[in-house]
Amino acid sequence: MLYAYPCDLAVDEDGRFVATFPDVPEAITDGKDRAEALEMASDALATALAGYVHQHWEIPLPGKASPGQESVPVIPVVAAKLALYSAMKLQRVSKVELGRRLGISEGAVRRLTNPDHRSHMSQVHRALDAVGCTVTLDVSAA
Repeated sequence: MLYAYPCDLAVDEDGRFVATFPDVPEAITDGKDRAEALEMASDALATALAGYVHQHWEIPLPGKASPGQESVPVIPVVAAKLALYSAMKLQRVSKVELGRRLGISEGAVRRLTNPDHRSHMSQVHRALDAVGCTVTLDVSAA
C-alpha cells in the first residue's frame, strides 16, 4: 500500500494556508504559505495516523488525489509501522506472537509498532518480514 494521502489546501480569513485530509479528518494544520503548510501537513498526518494506532482503529486507505489536491506521503518509517500494525491486525498476530517470531520481548514489539517511538527502519523491516510483508520505497521527483 502507498501511504500518501490527498490533501486539500485552502486559504483562511487570516491568509494562512490550511491543510486538511479527506481520508484522515483528524489531520489538520496550517502554514504561512503553501510550502510551510505542506511541510506541516506531513507531520499532522503522521500524528493523526498514530492516533488511529493508539485507539486500535483501522488505518484508512488513501483515496486518489483529485485535481487541485496535493498528495502528502507519510514519513517512511511511520508508513512501515502503519503497515506492520495493519498486517498484525489483519492476521490477528499479537505482540507476544510477533516477539516470539523475532526472538524479542513483547515490550520491544510495542516500541516497534508505536509510530511515536523512534525505531530503525531495519528493525521494522525485519518485523514486516515476520508477518509476510515486504517494503518498497518509491522515490520520485517533487
